[in-house]
Amino acid sequence: MRNIVILISGTGSNMAAIVRAAAQEDWAQRLGARVACVISNRADAGGLAFARDHGLDCAVVAHRDYPSRQAFDAALVEQIAPFDAPDAPALVVLAGFMRILTPEFTARYAGRLLNIHPSLLPAFPGLHTHQRAIDAGCRFAGATVHQVTAELDHGPILDQAVVPVLPGDDANTLAQRVLSQEHRLYVRALRRLLAAPA
Repeated sequence: MRNIVILISGTGSNMAAIVRAAAQEDWAQRLGARVACVISNRADAGGLAFARDHGLDCAVVAHRDYPSRQAFDAALVEQIAPFDAPDAPALVVLAGFMRILTPEFTARYAGRLLNIHPSLLPAFPGLHTHQRAIDAGCRFAGATVHQVTAELDHGPILDQAVVPVLPGDDANTLAQRVLSQEHRLYVRALRRLLAAPA
């Protein structure tokens, strides 16, 4: 059984979409994978309650408790380790995890560390993507699932979803339209990755 470990910082709506899909579609039986653990860098992250309610192991690794990114990432590795078997390496899925990870961490999980970013990469890496798309006059925006590398928002692209930028959109209305697609996109990308031959 391959474990999926999801890292969150907030409400965890993408995490929740993945957990629901894994249960409804019986990923354990069909794909040999299960969502095993949810880890947050914030004890007040709303997504932790959802994860606990769904019987998932949960942990908090508070970044403020560590003197450096390296120390924080080392603590994350310790939390992930019980779910990361040599013969069935865990997928580590970032779902609104608002921390920049060290090159050592990204190298450790290379090829199995995923993120969803609210733009059509390579356009608009980083923050404030929706406002930047509007300011640039884009007619389309969207989201991207990609592998995480040491360079922020530049890993290999696995899947994308496109949404129109409508007249009168502001960053909030565009963000909501993109988010509704993110939930479908992340599930689709994970399903495809798990179904691929080893």
